[in-house]
Order: sequence, then C-alpha cells, then structure tokens
Amino acid sequence: MITCLGDQDATYQALLEGRSGVAPLRLGDPAKLAVSHGYEIPDEPGAVAPGPRLAGRWLADCVTEALRAARVDPARRRVAVVVGTGLRELRGVEQWHADGARLRLEQLHFTRAVRAVVPEVTEVHTLANACAASGYALALGADILELGEADVVVAAGCDTMTESMLTVIGKVTDGTSDMVRPFDENRPGVLLGEGAAAVVLEHPKDAADGRPVLGTLRGVGLTCDAYHETAPDQAGITTAMHQAHERAGVRPEDIGLVVAHGTSTGLNDPTEAAALLDVFGPAGPPVTAIKGAIGHTSGGAALMSLLIALTAMRTGTVPPVVGLRSPMSGADKLDLVYGAPLEAGPRLAQINAFGFGGVNAVTIVEASDG
Repeated sequence: MITCLGDQDATYQALLEGRSGVAPLRLGDPAKLAVSHGYEIPDEPGAVAPGPRLAGRWLADCVTEALRAARVDPARRRVAVVVGTGLRELRGVEQWHADGARLRLEQLHFTRAVRAVVPEVTEVHTLANACAASGYALALGADILELGEADVVVAAGCDTMTESMLTVIGKVTDGTSDMVRPFDENRPGVLLGEGAAAVVLEHPKDAADGRPVLGTLRGVGLTCDAYHETAPDQAGITTAMHQAHERAGVRPEDIGLVVAHGTSTGLNDPTEAAALLDVFGPAGPPVTAIKGAIGHTSGGAALMSLLIALTAMRTGTVPPVVGLRSPMSGADKLDLVYGAPLEAGPRLAQINAFGFGGVNAVTIVEASDG
C-alpha cells in the first residue's frame, strides 16, 4: 500500500511509533474550504506534474507490487482486478475543469491505469462504493474466484484528495480539525487522506507451492442500509458483523483483534463503539484504528486496515490508535489500544469499513502459519 507515510512497512512502523502524517493542507485555499490540514502524499522531490493528479498512478504501483510479491505471472494465469473507490478520478476532473489539465474520459475508469502496467489482465472492474469500497472489492474478488471466472484476483482500492470533498468536510465539521483522533472525547472531526492498496487473492490449493501467504480471507459481511445519506445505522453495522462471522464460521469470542473504521466524527465513533459492544460485549478483543496516522483514505481504507491487521498478527504487535488521548464515553468500555503498542498474538482479525449511504463491509481474516 501507499499512504502519506510511505509504503506498507513505513506506515506500520509509523503507527507503532504513534506518528501521524497530518500536515498543513497544500490543496486549495484553506480559508475557503474551512479545512486547514490533511494527509496528502507528498510529490517526489523535483517532480513536475505532467497532467492531472490521478489516483490511478498509485493504484498501478500497488497492483504491480502485489503481483510481484505474490509471484503471479499474468501471462500464464487468468488475472482479474477489482478496484474499490469513493471518488474515482474526481481530482482530475476538477483540474480539467478549473485548470485546463488534459483528461480523457477513459481515465475515469481504472482499466487504463491497470492495463498500462499489467496488459495481460482479463478484466478490470471499478466499484464506486464510498468508504467501504475496497471491502466490497475484496468480497467481489472472492466471488469471482469461487465462480471460477479467474485464477487470481487482485482486490484494490484507491482515492486522491479533492477540493469538492474537502468542501463537504469543511461544512460538516465544527471549527477546524488539526488531526483525526478516533474515539477521543475531544475528537475534532475527520480529515482526508489519500493513497492506494492491493492484495492478491487465490484459492489455498493454488497458493500452496511455497509462495508467500499473508493470511486467509475467511469471510466478508456486506450490508447496504440506505438509512441516511451520511449518518451510520447501528443495526446495519451489527448485521454486517454478524454476517461476517457467519460466513467465516466463527463466533465473536474467536476474534482476537478489531481494526475499527474510526473516523473521529460525532456520529460514526459512538455508533461503531455501540455496535462493537453489542456484538462482543465489554470483554471484547483489542480494538485499534489507523486513520489518526493516515487520514480517511476513502476507497482504500478497508484494505489498508486489513494489511495492518495482517502485519500485526504476523509480528505479534498491535499498533495503537494514533491521536487517541482520552476515550470518549461508550468507547471507554472497549479494549482500545492507545498510548503504546500491544504485544499480542491474535489469530483472527475483524476489519470494519463503513460508508455514506449505509454501505458496510466487515472482513474476517486469519493469520498465516507461513
């Protein structure tokens, strides 16, 4: 994955150290946007942007690296790619409209970006499904494998920051936020991040040939509540959790770690905390969240949390919730990891991802023995 903090290893290390990638906003006019900070990916030193700022470039890098790490040759196997996104290439559209940047219609779908680096892929699907998008991509990817429509699926997610979405954030947040503080009693609201993530899905029988295995996808629970345009619904979230457990063949007490959605907003955090208490009770598993370090990365959020969960299970160290100082009422009943990393060896992790319109994706993954 690629975040404002770097690649997967750099992001995980920053989380362990409690470091945040938040910085003064470089995009747009903070006074007009009513947003002063963000989690932007810095441009390479000396780089001159030849065109619009597109999420597809990060996506292409992640898809290429995921296939390389998994030692998959797309020329020899049927490889499908499923990309989850919240905003697609909206930043490019803004630059085309306001600045005259060159943008072609086909760039709004991620097929062009993926085929530029992996021309052999059999199909590319783009799902614009809010902040649960890459969780949905993971579920669809598993279905494609089960149906025999591909030998390998790359599930991915990506988004870049946009002025229009920043404007929305500025209008729904009281005052200005300096950073994301999930589950904090003084949480100031959400801030945007950007980047991409990708994982390779294969049948266990196909992966059992000595190649590296990060973990096992046990199940994904999906709900689409249509409860409200933006407000989360506790019933829909708990239903997604129960579905995930049922599909994974596990009980709540089997889960050893939760990576929460944790957006630092007035509605999401108490709703998510209440749902976790409803499903797990007060003696539930350790709970962490990563948006305090990398911001809300929209379409990539679910897969970024999944990769951190897999890394934590492999290393035996759960990173703390960056930015959390004093747990809010309700969340103080959760076993929140904050202040310092937690040495633990969970075998099963749950990853929460919730989006506008009540699109919820809850993923259960199992640690690899390899």
